Amino acid sequence: MDNLAPSDLKTILHSKRANLFYLEYCRVMQKDGRVLYLTEAKNENQYFNIPIANTTVLLLGNGTSITQAAMRMLAQAGVLVGFCGGGGTPLYMACEVEWFTPQSEYRPTEYLHGWLQFWFDDNKRLQAAKLFQQARIHYIEKTWQKDRDLKTEGFNFTDTAIQAALETFHSRTTNATKPSDLLLTEAQLTKVLYKYAANNTQLKDFTRQHQSSDKANDFLNHGNYLAYGLAASCLWVLGIPHGFAVMHGKSRRGALVFDAADLIKDAIVLPWAFICAKENATEQEFRQQVLQAFTDHKALDFMFNTVKNIALQDYSAEQIEAQNL
Repeated sequence: MDNLAPSDLKTILHSKRANLFYLEYCRVMQKDGRVLYLTEAKNENQYFNIPIANTTVLLLGNGTSITQAAMRMLAQAGVLVGFCGGGGTPLYMACEVEWFTPQSEYRPTEYLHGWLQFWFDDNKRLQAAKLFQQARIHYIEKTWQKDRDLKTEGFNFTDTAIQAALETFHSRTTNATKPSDLLLTEAQLTKVLYKYAANNTQLKDFTRQHQSSDKANDFLNHGNYLAYGLAASCLWVLGIPHGFAVMHGKSRRGALVFDAADLIKDAIVLPWAFICAKENATEQEFRQQVLQAFTDHKALDFMFNTVKNIALQDYSAEQIEAQNL
């Protein structure tokens, strides 16, 4: 580590990094040129290394603290740091995770320039929102058809109920004249997916409630915020401010994070939340399953490709399929 320059910490592309950490009841510090976290046990204290060069997001939950020196190293490595509530869920559900973004005068500008070229035009911004929605469906199709475990659990993209819902979704998305139309169409599709997942996992009388204490809702909340972490990291790396949303509202500071996270939530988080709830999994087991699914299905790669292509106005449904085969 003595010969490792700070710039060397960025050599692994963010879209290829493997780790997203959630920590609680520990102290994060810099020691001997590494970022460590310290846990206090009854009889001894233990140090654990955080491989920051291969990490995209560090979530700090309950009972955590971090030193200035550790923050400096994390910033040099381009790691996004967020303070959140227990299990990766913010303390206040109405508020997004509070992010600390590494600062650099050399962050890219081409994607921001491309984004702003269309963002101030209502029609072009609406078209970009529709492209996000189309990409979302392509990712569900690709993921569900490829994942054997999801197939075993009954998640079949060609199911009659799914195809009927998608037919309505595509028709209403095409005919939408404002972002609120897209949000309504999205909500209707997600409601169908919730029902489909609940039926597959024999979870009766499921109702989506953000403040609920049942496992399915808890896992959905937890998994969604892991997706928000990937989305925030993607947008930071590309240099696109989180306020330039295309669907979730221009007045919401972090709304573009929600737009980007929606690309992968229904494909991965939704089914695994229900499956893990059925199996009575722990929070840690669910988190490991979702993070592994993100890696297996190249969720961060897909997010980067989609956002970059929309920013550069070089996007089509065929390109998404080709990039993610």
